[in-house]
Amino acid sequence: MYKLLHFFSFFFLIVITGVSGVTRAQNISPPAPFEAEYSLYTKGTKVARVNRRLVKLDDDRYEYRSETRTTGLAALISKVRIIETSILIFQGEVLRSEYYSYARSGDKKKRDVSIEFNRQTKKIKNTLNGDFWPMPTAPTVMDKLLYQLAIMHDLKNGRTPVSYLIADRKGIKTYNFEKLGEEIVKTPLGNYNSIKILRHKPGSNRKSIFWCAPELDFLPIKVEHTEKDGSTTRAVIKSLQGINPHFPPGDAG
Repeated sequence: MYKLLHFFSFFFLIVITGVSGVTRAQNISPPAPFEAEYSLYTKGTKVARVNRRLVKLDDDRYEYRSETRTTGLAALISKVRIIETSILIFQGEVLRSEYYSYARSGDKKKRDVSIEFNRQTKKIKNTLNGDFWPMPTAPTVMDKLLYQLAIMHDLKNGRTPVSYLIADRKGIKTYNFEKLGEEIVKTPLGNYNSIKILRHKPGSNRKSIFWCAPELDFLPIKVEHTEKDGSTTRAVIKSLQGINPHFPPGDAG
């Protein structure tokens, strides 16, 4: 369960060809602040809640924050809390990472991670539990949390996710994506038409599927992650503030 909690603290793209971490288009507006809460399930049982919040700090800087907490019976076993924060800048119509942090507490896997992006020196400073090391970067590299906001940003502006370069403590990784089609999703907020985006790794059974609702600025309303052993965890939106539907929710029939 802890691996799944770790993944969904991340859950929730920007090229037409090749690998890129930016969206290039004209008349692109900055992201709108919002707050969303999700329920996280494994084997049909609710095990955690996930809160996502985007706050505008000044003219072009934002804070994107995610907090995951175990609930119910899972909390009786271990009160796990995971907080991720991405400080980003909306620059030249693209989203750029400035700073990323990850903090886990409540169990034996306590961890504190931070990544500083220095665009001038083209270096990334990784820090893990007090130890740090440098790593080269590129303008298109983003952090593990920001790419999930970039999904919304790109789809909203007519870009289909293909791949991203993501800064990880072990190096720069490529996240690959594929559009699977459309599907109506039933949620506590109503039934919404969605675009299905698959994140996959060649040669691996692990995969993630994001259901992004056009009516809600392409916010993911459902996410499923499948591990190597076939176990699946699902997150479904529970509440939302700051984004109003552009037209009535769809009807699942």
